[in-house]
Amino acid sequence: MAYDRYVAICHPLRYSILMCPAVCASMVAGTWLGALFNALAHVIYTLNLPYCASREIHHFFCEIPALLKLVCADTSRYENGIYVSGVVFYLIPISYIMASYGQILFTVLRLESNLGMRKALATCSSHMIVLSLFYGTAIFKYFLPKAYHTAEQDEIVSVFYTIVTPMLNPLIYSLRNKDVTQALRKVLGK
Repeated sequence: MAYDRYVAICHPLRYSILMCPAVCASMVAGTWLGALFNALAHVIYTLNLPYCASREIHHFFCEIPALLKLVCADTSRYENGIYVSGVVFYLIPISYIMASYGQILFTVLRLESNLGMRKALATCSSHMIVLSLFYGTAIFKYFLPKAYHTAEQDEIVSVFYTIVTPMLNPLIYSLRNKDVTQALRKVLGK
């Protein structure tokens, strides 16, 4: 989405060439396959760990950090692997996204039309809100050392990025629609 907006705003005349169906399909396929293989590797490794004591997970769902608390063996190497995986699947994409939006901001600030600037920023702001919600909570969960957050905070953060953010997604994107905005103001006004 960030690349699409980058091309649409920074290279509008070449949009149809740079965003052809083959490029879109390869971006989607690469993302899905990368996520599939990453998840598959984690699931296979996690299921082969030796579990002891209680098999009750104190969490809302079966997430890897919650499972690692039940393991009898040393998991430090695997936790380092999770960290590396997080860098690849969180920090690298967010870096590219921020670079895209930095270029968009640079391009927009050079526009002479206030209306054009406002439209471009409105188009990007909803995506940035969703990205901040998702990546912010995921980075809190997976990159901060365990000493900086409790198990209860992990549960709340996990619910936030798996349930709340996807639930808010349609609302945030639909607020750009004038009819939806008016209906929301009407409901909140009562």
